[in-house]
Amino acid sequence: MGKSNGKSEVEKAGLDLEHELPAGDGAESSPAAGEGSATAAAEEASAVAEELRKVKAERDTLLDRLARAQAEFENARKRASKEQQGFRDFATADAIKTLLPVMDSFERALQAKSGANDFRSGIELIYKQLQDALAKLGVRAIPAKGEPFDPHYHEAIEMVETSEAADHEVLEELQRGYKFKDRLLRPAMVKVAKNPGK
Repeated sequence: MGKSNGKSEVEKAGLDLEHELPAGDGAESSPAAGEGSATAAAEEASAVAEELRKVKAERDTLLDRLARAQAEFENARKRASKEQQGFRDFATADAIKTLLPVMDSFERALQAKSGANDFRSGIELIYKQLQDALAKLGVRAIPAKGEPFDPHYHEAIEMVETSEAADHEVLEELQRGYKFKDRLLRPAMVKVAKNPGK
């Protein structure tokens, strides 16, 4: 009778004694599972740390390459600037050499003791020499008087009402304009006709 009471208490507790695992086995396996997950976490942390080390090394390499590239660019820019200045100096020296004979002629004219007519013809010769030197350098005078007004090459100082010239014709050149090859050095200062009837 006591047996049946014991059986019913086990049954009441809902335990299946035949299929239940021994208590000792369960207690031993639980810490082992915890150790396995801790080892996996440590390995993963180690892998992340290694990856981070690689990324940092790659970053440092790239920063070093960038610094070198910037230094090379700065050196190249300085070299190019120095070369350009050298070309400008060479071109200026060449232009000055072309003008030196004109300076020589002015000095000779100022030292000469001669009459007004001789002095004037000497100045005219020097003026012609200067024009030739400038032409050799590629400088050309801009035609103005009698030409139609061109705002690209002429600067109108005054508009003059007249019936003796076409509308917008240049009547007078007050200061000559010059071009260097196709580049405008300075516009010609001119008076322009205003004649709406023509």
